[in-house]
Amino acid sequence: MSRPDRDAIHVSGIPGGVTRLPPGGLAVIVGAMKLPLALVLLLATAPLAAETVVVNDQVQLRATGLEMPVKGSTMSAVETRFGAPRTRHAAVGEPPITRWDYDGFSVYFEHQHVVHSVATGG
Repeated sequence: MSRPDRDAIHVSGIPGGVTRLPPGGLAVIVGAMKLPLALVLLLATAPLAAETVVVNDQVQLRATGLEMPVKGSTMSAVETRFGAPRTRHAAVGEPPITRWDYDGFSVYFEHQHVVHSVATGG
């Protein structure tokens, strides 16, 4: 079965609704999209940290530059990377939420996985 429109882009609102691409044109478009997509994904997964600062009764965020555990890390991975916490608080509620305190930040776990890391300013 022949597919005459396999190299065509169907566009609504244009008379005829089909724009023909030169041979390999779709591959060029897809190839050109790979780098921007990779950059977006890289930035979306980069750990970002900020601390809340109150100036003149205005809440502002300031980057901490402090390395903290990322969401989804396990308790064992956090302890391996950052050492034993200064304080381990007992789990509270359902699902169980546990807090570990380190110098400068606290880590919140749901079951065995990080849900938040918070700079404490200490």
